[in-house]
Amino acid sequence: MSRGALELVCPAGTPSALRAAVNAGADTVYCGLRDETNARNFPGLNFSDAELAEAVAYAHQRGAKVMVAINTFAQAGKTAIWARAVDTAAAAGADAIIAADMAVLGRAASQHPDLRLHLSVQAAAGTPEAIRFYAERFGVQRVVLPRILSIPEIKALIGEIDIEVEVFAFGGLCVMTEGRCDLSSYVTGRSPNLDGVCSPPEAVSYSRQDGSRSVALGGLTIDRKADGQPLGYPTLCKGRFMAGGKTGHLFEDPVSLNTIDVLPQLRDAGVTALKIEGRQRGKAYVEAVTRQFRQAIDGLGKPVGPGASGRAPEGATTGATLLDTLAEGQRGTVGAYRKTWR
Repeated sequence: MSRGALELVCPAGTPSALRAAVNAGADTVYCGLRDETNARNFPGLNFSDAELAEAVAYAHQRGAKVMVAINTFAQAGKTAIWARAVDTAAAAGADAIIAADMAVLGRAASQHPDLRLHLSVQAAAGTPEAIRFYAERFGVQRVVLPRILSIPEIKALIGEIDIEVEVFAFGGLCVMTEGRCDLSSYVTGRSPNLDGVCSPPEAVSYSRQDGSRSVALGGLTIDRKADGQPLGYPTLCKGRFMAGGKTGHLFEDPVSLNTIDVLPQLRDAGVTALKIEGRQRGKAYVEAVTRQFRQAIDGLGKPVGPGASGRAPEGATTGATLLDTLAEGQRGTVGAYRKTWR
């Protein structure tokens, strides 16, 4: 990359967010079409066919690339929707598609052999054997790794494969094994993997009684707080439940991944690209996070003091603090990249 050793891949849920990401320094922006072929299928988000073509032209004019997420699993009897999405991405001039379903990968490989294929994190490919299968069978050129590997594990994996590796760098975490989310579908009948929707809005309801507010998903109460306390958008992963006589976040705390302080280690491990999560977030969020990571990536290797070559860039701590204000729960974590619980 001309702007640094690590490619910065940023989210865009809308055309305005895409322009904000490009203008803030994203090397690549990823987006989705306005249907269930992508895992952020929410009202008011995503791109029409015409908007996608315009977005690709806008990005290319400014030296950036566009990837289209077709990262849900095709459903029997409805595969034409996923085939159309692949054709639409190719016709728009997208630089790559991000997919997990083998039928989608097969369609792209056979009908659009010049279109780059990136293996979505939804495929849950975290071993050399799995990754090599997709590379050899479909010509996949990049894999997005599950958020369950430590940096040493990533480095060892990269040493055994011959394709690019992309890892998540900032944004939401998921407690479920990547690509195998069952909780949302169990309660609401819709899941991110098939319908592109986790905790669909029509399943959400709020109520107030006895000085407290409750939020329910599919008729099941998953959090309750006193009036005046923040009550976030409900997902089962981040719900609060009673267990062992205590009430707390049983599955996952509201906290965001933030790798700003381990960028040198990720680069040295051989990572090709850093992925920012957040296609449901607004353009102000996208712009702020993109600028922070652009500055951090461009500063990699620059000394911050005597004998400090190779450390994180000057201002990284300030950047980390700013990013925490944008994080879920106002807190950041390096997650599995440092498995400190071992």
